[in-house]
Amino acid sequence: MKSFALPNNTSPASPVIIDADICNGCNKCVNICQVDLMIPVRKKGAAPIILYPEECWYCGCCVEICPETGAIKLNPPLIQRVRWKRKKTGEHFRV
Repeated sequence: MKSFALPNNTSPASPVIIDADICNGCNKCVNICQVDLMIPVRKKGAAPIILYPEECWYCGCCVEICPETGAIKLNPPLIQRVRWKRKKTGEHFRV
């Protein structure tokens, strides 16, 4: 019996963005995720599949444990993104 995992469509609001070119397929992010957001792929070295993006808690533990810098990016919802404004110039910036 074959089983298939079809991920939900990713959108600009996807909570976790995985760069498959940088990811080494270690699956540490899959194992540490508290809500089982991702599942591993059987192909060695392949990036995990984000199966349930709407369940993400935005805790960032997957980003912290990843050994490859830049392989996983946390994409918090707009309401949680901090934006600062410089008093003198009025320029907006993010930290």
